[in-house]
Amino acid sequence: MIRFLRLLKFLLPVALLLSAVSARADDKSLTIGVNNWAENIAVANMWKILLGEKGYQVRLQNADKALLYNSVAQGKIDVTFEVWLPSGDKPAFDKVKDSVVRIGPWFKEANLGLVVPDYVAIDSIDQLNANKNLFAPSGRPKIVGIDSGSSLMQLTEKAKTAYGLDYDVQSSSESAMVLSLERAIQRKEPIVVTLWKPHWIWSKYKLKYLRDPKAAYGATDSIYGIETQAFKQKHPDVERWLQQWKMDDDSLGSLMSEIIKQGVSTPEKGAKAWVDANRPLVQQWMR
Repeated sequence: MIRFLRLLKFLLPVALLLSAVSARADDKSLTIGVNNWAENIAVANMWKILLGEKGYQVRLQNADKALLYNSVAQGKIDVTFEVWLPSGDKPAFDKVKDSVVRIGPWFKEANLGLVVPDYVAIDSIDQLNANKNLFAPSGRPKIVGIDSGSSLMQLTEKAKTAYGLDYDVQSSSESAMVLSLERAIQRKEPIVVTLWKPHWIWSKYKLKYLRDPKAAYGATDSIYGIETQAFKQKHPDVERWLQQWKMDDDSLGSLMSEIIKQGVSTPEKGAKAWVDANRPLVQQWMR
């Protein structure tokens, strides 16, 4: 019995050590939530590359914003990067804010609103009703939107009420909205769409926001991430890197453009090319 107790006394610290090593190994795995917006796909894949270079196993989980926020709050995913505050995502964020930790902002001067090509001869939302005929190719004037559950579409419904717009708001997707916009531009036709900044399409075409004198779309936002409350304890290095991460129109625009160049069906490939070309910038984050 004495020999057994001595052996147990020796083995217990070894077992605890192995358990600690195993826990640290587990901490090299994490899940990033991704919603279907171009800049979010871009930065999620960028972080997959950067963390992969540090030995992390990163899984990307696709869902819409509200579901991602709830998943972070419940600890089902570790982090997501698309929270527009103080206006755009406030209702959804307020539901989870006591259960998550904010990251950033990693991008300032983000905007939501109604956009037209620069050749369209109106400049303000309150001019839309007087120019309905410009945006009525099949009888009813319309605003081409994105996903029906998005905060941008909710704000567009708010704008429709605030301005008394006699327009149909057409739900679609980001890709369908972009396709409609590009087709209209190629034909020099008027079109009004829901759009945000940052977005790669601003670097490709001359577009303009319609002024919003009633502030239906709120103030200029910044973009934050959110993480689980346990994230800092589990991933202290990643937490530090994320809090040091900052991007602007140039850096984020070039990242999105590189992904388009390399192929939108393989965003990780474009993100890798961008990371390789921007080592001085990313090294500032990874200190």
